[in-house]
Amino acid sequence: MNPPRQRRPAGARAAEARTAGTSTAAGRGAPPIEIDAGVRPPLGMPPAEFLRDYWQKRPLLLRNAFPGFVSPLSPEDLAGLACEEAALARIVAHERNPASADADRWLVRHGPFPEELFPTLPQHDWTLLVQDVDKWDAGVAALLPAFGFLPRWRIDDVMVSFAAPGGSVGAHVDQYDVFLLQAQGHRRWRIDASPEPPLQQRPDSDLDLLQRFNPSHEWLLAPGDMLYLPPGVPHHGIAEDACLTFSIGMRAPSAAELLGDFVDTLAADADDALRYRDPDLTPVADPDEIDAAAMQRVVQALNLLRMNDPERLGDWFGRFITTYRSPGEIVAAQLPPARIQTEWQLQHGARLLRHPFARMAWRRAGRGARLYVSGQTFVLPLRDARRLAAAAAIDGAAYAALSQAGRDAVIALYESGHYQLPGDEDA
Repeated sequence: MNPPRQRRPAGARAAEARTAGTSTAAGRGAPPIEIDAGVRPPLGMPPAEFLRDYWQKRPLLLRNAFPGFVSPLSPEDLAGLACEEAALARIVAHERNPASADADRWLVRHGPFPEELFPTLPQHDWTLLVQDVDKWDAGVAALLPAFGFLPRWRIDDVMVSFAAPGGSVGAHVDQYDVFLLQAQGHRRWRIDASPEPPLQQRPDSDLDLLQRFNPSHEWLLAPGDMLYLPPGVPHHGIAEDACLTFSIGMRAPSAAELLGDFVDTLAADADDALRYRDPDLTPVADPDEIDAAAMQRVVQALNLLRMNDPERLGDWFGRFITTYRSPGEIVAAQLPPARIQTEWQLQHGARLLRHPFARMAWRRAGRGARLYVSGQTFVLPLRDARRLAAAAAIDGAAYAALSQAGRDAVIALYESGHYQLPGDEDA
């Protein structure tokens, strides 16, 4: 039996009334902030309706988004993963100050952690967070098709957190969309859905915590409930009991990150002969002035880099968005088998499995397509690019159905470690 639903704190009705006074683009009143999604999980509505009314616009609590949900991994599994050298793990501990909450301390430790640490942790007020759990656990990865209404390259990872009673990471703001699925136990979420919430951060913490947090809504989530938050919504989750929460987060690079990488790519590929030139120079009135003609020549010099070339821009973005933020996870086999041997194995029932850290996306280009894999580009027929980007595994029939270019790409990706045959990791 689920705990009773909690009432919203003071001010919630006023905030909701302000929200209800707005209108959607279609002229309707604002949609509800809480629904029962059990009749049509996980969104309780057609994806197009969710994207129109909520995506990057307003938060939504989805009761029974995954009815009867049972966590595919346990807290002990998560702790074991946090001990792995390649795992990205943190422990956040909250040291409360009885005199003033403003004087509370938040401590952060980064993994990997020794196994003997976990039995020594207190019974309350700490949280273990592990990123990329979908890359390590097939049961967690199996959740992602439920979010297939979103571009797959937009989904960053599934971060899983275990919190002891009272555990939290403090009130904060994320700059990306996130779905917070309650997997085990109960977590109380408070959010500030006001139009202009205070966003000043505390200067005394390694975490990006808010100085002031004025929640407008409060809910207690049970297993299977899910909270969607668009970017910029202050929120604070506190474990009511020992609990697991799955955070399906989006990749949302900043404009500065995009510009920096794009300019770096243009500069790296630029011909050194492309330079500032002024063959039209005339005698200047003031030798110390940077005049309008000079600035026009600067623009012309920059334009030589073809920054506005849509094909060049598309290829750069495909490579950028499929390059994972944790390089070095995919390692090529030292002695890959000969191609004829790999093809023989595929013909006799073997399957090539995509490496969990291999990110793929495709883009139409000319009469064909470009397939982007972990920052690499493959020119392929559109059908091949679409099939490879969607496939978690390649068997003999799928391989045979590819064009020669598609088969060449598969073999190249196998040799570079982006595909694996079962047993390769033990070789």
